[in-house]
Amino acid sequence: MPRLLYAALVMLSLIWGGSFFFIKQLLHDFGPWTIAFLRSSFGLITITIIMLVLRKPFELRKIQWFPMAVMALVNTAVPWAIIGFSETRLSSSIASILNATTPLWTIIVGALVFKVSTNRMQWIGMGVAFVGLVILLDINPHSIVSVDLIGFICMLVATLCYAFGSQLSKRLKGVTMYQTTFGTLLCAMLGSGTVAFSVEPVDLSRLASLTNIGMIIGLGVFGSGIAYILFFFMVQRGSPEFATMVTYLVPATAIIWGSTLLNEPIHWSLFAGLSFILGGVFVSSRKRTPSGLPLQSEAK
Repeated sequence: MPRLLYAALVMLSLIWGGSFFFIKQLLHDFGPWTIAFLRSSFGLITITIIMLVLRKPFELRKIQWFPMAVMALVNTAVPWAIIGFSETRLSSSIASILNATTPLWTIIVGALVFKVSTNRMQWIGMGVAFVGLVILLDINPHSIVSVDLIGFICMLVATLCYAFGSQLSKRLKGVTMYQTTFGTLLCAMLGSGTVAFSVEPVDLSRLASLTNIGMIIGLGVFGSGIAYILFFFMVQRGSPEFATMVTYLVPATAIIWGSTLLNEPIHWSLFAGLSFILGGVFVSSRKRTPSGLPLQSEAK
């Protein structure tokens, strides 16, 4: 593999791992829905500029806007807002680890709702990851669990949204990755903005703060715009398997961001839970060839 691909992998993991830090910081001045609105807005501006520079066609009439809107709300606007709410009750480190369970919920939703076939390795992997979730709860005889249960459950709901959204995105036909990204962020901006301006005190004057604008740029421009380009660059120049390795790096970089910049404590249960969850994701993402030898599955 060229060194440029490894550099892209590390950069993407730092961007997506840093997203949890950016959200945590923005929660001081903005509500969860407002953060989702700002994130999608800056991401939309970024993908629009990229498409204009690269001369990629928008062809808006070819986009099936109703399924696009449904997918955007389920896969983007709603989970982004829920993650923001979860981080008012959880550390960014735990939130990032729970987010890593998304591939497992995708398998469950695919099997139960969309009738996607599964295999024994996938169910074994989910069992291993479930042990990791129990460890993260840090069950004890005094407080029962040591993490905020509402935040914990909400974070899992966000990953379930991603799971449904990934299945719905497969049903979008005849659009490029640029059009999908543009349509997704446009619909997410409109949806989250509608809710934000209805239920939250939106004070856009706080964007005058250099700290806030820096966090929004990190979250929207990099996390929701440039990150897509890096991911698809790795898919095209490397392989889908190589690109999905970012799943294993994001929680680690998020823990580093949280520990060094937010002084979040690191307990043994954090690393133990992370190990089991990522182990479960690894096992469940492997398929078997006809000869019975395991083979890494492709990214969806």
